[in-house]
Amino acid sequence: MTVQKSAAATKVSEALLEQLNQAIARELQVAIQYMWQHVQWGGVKGFAVQNELKSIAIAEMKDAEAIAESLYYLGSIPTTKPTPILVGSTLKEMITQDVKDEANAIDLYKKIVEQARKEGDETTNRLFREILQQEEDHHDTFTTLLEDL
Repeated sequence: MTVQKSAAATKVSEALLEQLNQAIARELQVAIQYMWQHVQWGGVKGFAVQNELKSIAIAEMKDAEAIAESLYYLGSIPTTKPTPILVGSTLKEMITQDVKDEANAIDLYKKIVEQARKEGDETTNRLFREILQQEEDHHDTFTTLLEDL
């Protein structure tokens, strides 16, 4: 789905637009990070994690696309630069980093939901409530995986 930029788009604050770009950068980061972890997995425990990493990476890329379309509709240009990618060299390092990244996303997305609510931007509010639920599921998955490493 391509969203056309609209002159009549909802007016939102620069602060909210910046938060959306932070969210895109974060989604790009983890999409790449999780995919590279999927490629570099190792050992028996890594075998169990491999497909989950790939599945979550794809979900994160779809989230990046949805956020970028929304940001563009709101009149701003989506970033193409991910936040720093930290793949890790062991499965434990990888999953530990992933838990941290998902926790950071949850914090950011709660702020975006609140900011969008304050500004009356129901579409952004709804989008981020949906993405927030996914991020909480990802955090739970990684936290559970970490328990056995």
